[in-house]
Amino acid sequence: MEQDRRIAVVTGGSRGIGRSTVLSLARRGVDSIFTFKTAFAEADAVARAVEEIGRRAIPLQLDLAEASSFDGFVLQFREALGVLGATRFDYLVNNAGISHRGGLESTTEAELDAIYRVNFKAVFFLTQKLLPLIKDGGRIVNMSSGLARILVPGSGPYGAFKAAIEVLTRYQAKELGARGIAVNAVVPVAIRADFSDDMVWESPELNAQGDNVSALGRPGVPEDIGSMIASLLSDENRWINAQRIEVWGGMAI
Repeated sequence: MEQDRRIAVVTGGSRGIGRSTVLSLARRGVDSIFTFKTAFAEADAVARAVEEIGRRAIPLQLDLAEASSFDGFVLQFREALGVLGATRFDYLVNNAGISHRGGLESTTEAELDAIYRVNFKAVFFLTQKLLPLIKDGGRIVNMSSGLARILVPGSGPYGAFKAAIEVLTRYQAKELGARGIAVNAVVPVAIRADFSDDMVWESPELNAQGDNVSALGRPGVPEDIGSMIASLLSDENRWINAQRIEVWGGMAI
């Protein structure tokens, strides 16, 4: 029955942190609808891996840089919910994004617009479009970055928009509180994974620091973050709200 089924929406779910989040949620009995941009084979592999766990995951193609496509995406999303036997969903994980390396003097207008469209505008408007479909008492996770707090030269434009995500998170928590929806920002840093257009990855400098500075003696991996997000979305963490949660393994203590 629909009231017994839990469903998550994860953007950028074909690889990295998004993939780990979808799989971690499946192990907790949560089905997913996840987006990908062009990685068809990887998205199909994630769906099959979830089936092996005994849950369902439906991949939907979406270019987050094109906000004008969101209305069409919502129609496809409603159909995917129907396939899962539901009309609403429980959790939204705004994970996908693009990386950028460029200082304040070298970043072009086109580059800044691209960061804005994917890393901020898409989070704002996709969440807005999906709000009528998320259940009261649901939860939202927005992905931030350690570069919003730790300043690395050459990361200013990227870090600034991630800082904006953290402010947006607090506003969402305040305005959606009447519906019982909790909203938090998860802040990874120095995660060892390949860069891609579907995921948010940190700077090479912070990746190198992760090898040497982490109190646990190793860099982070996507599974460290995906399992944490799945835990944060669980009922055990229902009182955590409007927070930025650093998941760093003890970096920059």
